[in-house]
Amino acid sequence: MAALDHVVINTLKSMDAAADLFAALGFTLTPRGYHSLGSINHLMMTPGAYLELVGVPDTGRQRQEVLDSPFGLNGLVLRTFDADATRDRLAASGFTPAGPVAFSRPVEVEGVEHDARFRTVRFPPETFPAGRVYFCEHLTPELVWRPEWMAHPNGFLAIDSFTVSSPEPEEEARRLATAFESTATPVDDGWRIPLDDADVLVVPGETAGFRTATLRFSSLDDIAARAQGRSDAGWQVLGTDAGVLSLPAFDLNLTCRSSR
Repeated sequence: MAALDHVVINTLKSMDAAADLFAALGFTLTPRGYHSLGSINHLMMTPGAYLELVGVPDTGRQRQEVLDSPFGLNGLVLRTFDADATRDRLAASGFTPAGPVAFSRPVEVEGVEHDARFRTVRFPPETFPAGRVYFCEHLTPELVWRPEWMAHPNGFLAIDSFTVSSPEPEEEARRLATAFESTATPVDDGWRIPLDDADVLVVPGETAGFRTATLRFSSLDDIAARAQGRSDAGWQVLGTDAGVLSLPAFDLNLTCRSSR
C-alpha cells in the first residue's frame, strides 16, 4: 500500500501572492526552491505528507507541465523508495508510466548549499482526468524533512485525506486503487482508498477534478481567526471540529479539522 508523499497547489505565476497568503494564514513556508526543470516552490512540512506551492519563475526556463495545469489543487503525489521498481509495477498492472524523471533544487542548510534530488514516475494526463497523479522518490529526504520547518503558528499537523470527484467514481476509484496497491471500498458518499497514512476519497461529480485535501490542526482557533480576518480568504464552519478554508484567487478549498 502506497503512502501519501505530498499534495500540490499550483500558483502558476502568482507565487509571491500565494506565499504571502499562506504565511499570513499561519503556515511556515520553506525558503523558495528553484527546480532544475524550470519551476519554483515553497513547502509546508509535516512529519509525513506535506503541502507544496508550485509555480513558474517570471523569467528563464518555465516548466511546461506546470503551465499546462490549472490554478489550485492539482497534484496528488505518492511516495516511492524505488522509482524504477514503481515504473515496472505500474507497467505490469496495465498502465503506461513515464519516467523516472530526475531533477533537483538547491537547499541551504546551516549556510551550506546542497542539492535536494528527486525522481518521479508519472502517468499520461488521460489516465487520471481529475488531475496530476504521480510517484516521487526522495534521494535526499534529510534536505526536505527538516525540524526547523515542522512547526506552524496555526497548528498544522498533517494531511489526512484527499478527495477526487468523478463522473464514474467506481471506475476511477478502482483505477487509483490499482495504482496505489490498495483497495477501493464503497462508503456512504463514494469510494474510499486507504493509503499507508491517509485516505483518498472518490465521490460522484459532473466533471473530474480534485475537490479538496483535508488538513489536520492541533486546533482550528488560529486558522479560523486568520481566515476570517482577511478579505482574500473565507471560512465556513462545518461543526465544532471542522471547517473549510476557501482561497478564491487560487480556486482552492481546503477542509480543515481539529485533532482535539
